Amino acid sequence: MPKLFAHTQLKDLKLANRFIRSATWEGLADENGGCTFELVDRMVELARGRVGLIITGHTYVHPAGQATPYQLGVDKDERIDGLSEMTEAVHREGGRIMMQLAHSGLKAEPQLTSTRPIGPSTAEGLLDSPGKEMTTDDIQQVVASFSQAAQRAKAAGFDGVQIHAAHGYLLSQFLSPAINQRTDEYGGSVENRARIVLEVLRNIRQVVGRNFPILIKINSEDFLENGLSLTDFLQVAVMLGETGIDAIEVSGGTFFPGRRIPSRKEITFDRDQAYFRKASRALKKMGQVPVILVGGIRSFLLAERLVDEDVMDYIAMCRPFIREPMLIKRWQSGDLRKATCISCNGCFGPARSGRGILCVQDIQWKS
Repeated sequence: MPKLFAHTQLKDLKLANRFIRSATWEGLADENGGCTFELVDRMVELARGRVGLIITGHTYVHPAGQATPYQLGVDKDERIDGLSEMTEAVHREGGRIMMQLAHSGLKAEPQLTSTRPIGPSTAEGLLDSPGKEMTTDDIQQVVASFSQAAQRAKAAGFDGVQIHAAHGYLLSQFLSPAINQRTDEYGGSVENRARIVLEVLRNIRQVVGRNFPILIKINSEDFLENGLSLTDFLQVAVMLGETGIDAIEVSGGTFFPGRRIPSRKEITFDRDQAYFRKASRALKKMGQVPVILVGGIRSFLLAERLVDEDVMDYIAMCRPFIREPMLIKRWQSGDLRKATCISCNGCFGPARSGRGILCVQDIQWKS
């Protein structure tokens, strides 16, 4: 059996293969952040497609942290019943599902939150409308929001949680020296910039217990001038491992103006895939925790080679599953052609209109 289809385990969670659906904003929650039948159906489809682990789209832990319309929320206990329908449906299909916990910080959408965005610093010069610098009380409230959200996720039946510390969202903002200009214990050195992330991890572990898997998605680099570097990333990874993280998903880039996640629109050759393989290889070489690699992977054969070469332990994909939710089932059947996703990035347009994320190559869709 190919190594990609070997059974693995994260804490007590058994996974049928090494393929992970990376957190993807579905745009299918209701206008108030509630779980919908359409969103449940999307998760079930992925489970039927034999994705080893599904990670939900970024789910806001506090109303002030909402980034996008039709985004799922886990900010209050009233969400638990609706979220339980999602986990129960996925489990009936034999799937495994984790919730990604997120706060968008300075990237929150004021029209959705009705409040001024908050962050480690104001980010003047990086944003058209600078945000509000957080007080230490604000920081502790956010830390508490993450742990309360994790407690709700566990109560709703999720198999684990993933902390979102990538792509210029709040925890990523704290890690980045380009954004974090604080002079207190949450700014300056990499140890200080990582402090809030480690506090979030410790507080989540305290409420969910030692056997509940906690993952993190984190930037290997920001691609901002004076932003988070690969060296910083590896230092943070060591701290995360020592604090008890169960797996690290390696990503990169931000959504700040003029910068973006490097999701290439043309992925033709193997060299165009796996954008962050250098960082993943360096992290894997340290041997601390399992490594998940995301970023433009389209080929089964390349993924297999990267696992064989100890670049990563798990393969995460986003856009391929939008067009082809049955991709892993196809590969498992022996059809090893590359994913049919052409990386046009047109899939996010329908989500903003309330139709949910979908492949515009396969349907007639007009904005």
